[in-house]
Amino acid sequence: MNTAHHEKVKRIAIVGPECTGKTDLSMALANHYNTVWVPEYARNYIDRLERPYTEADLYTITQWQLFTEDALALTANRILICDTDLTVIKVWSEHKYGRCDPKILALMQARKYDLHLLTHVDIPWENDPQREHPDKREYFFNLYKHELEQQGIHAVEIQGTRSERIAKATEAIDQIL
Repeated sequence: MNTAHHEKVKRIAIVGPECTGKTDLSMALANHYNTVWVPEYARNYIDRLERPYTEADLYTITQWQLFTEDALALTANRILICDTDLTVIKVWSEHKYGRCDPKILALMQARKYDLHLLTHVDIPWENDPQREHPDKREYFFNLYKHELEQQGIHAVEIQGTRSERIAKATEAIDQIL
């Protein structure tokens, strides 16, 4: 494994409530910077489950999310765009189950990103079988913002039209390159 390359890659985490443009922004930024992006593993995992997901599934999702991120970091061009981070799993777990697995919390503490982008709820809701809370996006936005602040992370807030979002994100990324 080329650890030198792995270490030099800047990791950008995109965090935000359901249906706030994280995937669209990830793809646009990866295209802009000619690099790779890490999809949210939970989507793929839950799509393949033939039962409702459980609290135990969150740890499996966490492990695969980090594994995928590390694998793609090896092929990244200077930056790696991550469509999510473990903050999302923590907040989701606490909301749905009233707690978060200590193993997930330990992995979350160990994982560092060079920049966090926090997506606002100012784009229209789109129905999707995996989306659960169209009425709670503002609530979740505030939870993510609070959680990042608790971790001492300053997140750049991303809002506006698609082009405004991309411009704000690239401006923030260019500052760390």
